Amino acid sequence: MGIKQKLAMGIATGALAVSMIGGGTYAYFNDVETMTNTFAAGTLDLSLNPETIIGVTKIKPGDWMDRTFKLENKGNLDISKVFLTTEYTETVAGFADHIVVDFLKNEDKGSIAGPSNVIKSMTLSQLANMSADAVKNESPKWFGLQGGEKSGIKAGTTDNMYVKIRFNENGEDQNAYQGASLELKWKFDAQQTAGESK
Repeated sequence: MGIKQKLAMGIATGALAVSMIGGGTYAYFNDVETMTNTFAAGTLDLSLNPETIIGVTKIKPGDWMDRTFKLENKGNLDISKVFLTTEYTETVAGFADHIVVDFLKNEDKGSIAGPSNVIKSMTLSQLANMSADAVKNESPKWFGLQGGEKSGIKAGTTDNMYVKIRFNENGEDQNAYQGASLELKWKFDAQQTAGESK
């Protein structure tokens, strides 16, 4: 056997010894478990039924409109608050000062002691400067207790709303508003409940 063959044989023997030593270091008990976790976000889905409640023409001072509509929680998360904001466009400046929301009631939050009024007698121009919670229980307390549903809207439930809007007759000259029109937009902004341990 030549020197080259002896040298190659020595290297191969050394490599085999190293691989056996290396393989020996992994000879221990082992047990592997795998955990699978899932995270699925819930949904907030507030719907209005109907989406348009007033579409009247030929109104005059003293006319009023009574309407009902529903706030429906079609999502799978509870809603804690629904902020109502008012926007409008008018063809004659000042017309919104003569359109009055006599009341907006949440019928489900009311109790034997009285209604749950979200809005009490405010003009549209006044409402444009504020935000109200349409699903807060505002009913009066009776003997220290408040009746009606708790504030908010649970998933899969509905709140029934009742509104009265009128063209205020102020006993003064309102001729400037003949032929005037106004487009009212109420935005209902649903908010989630606080986070909790799951």
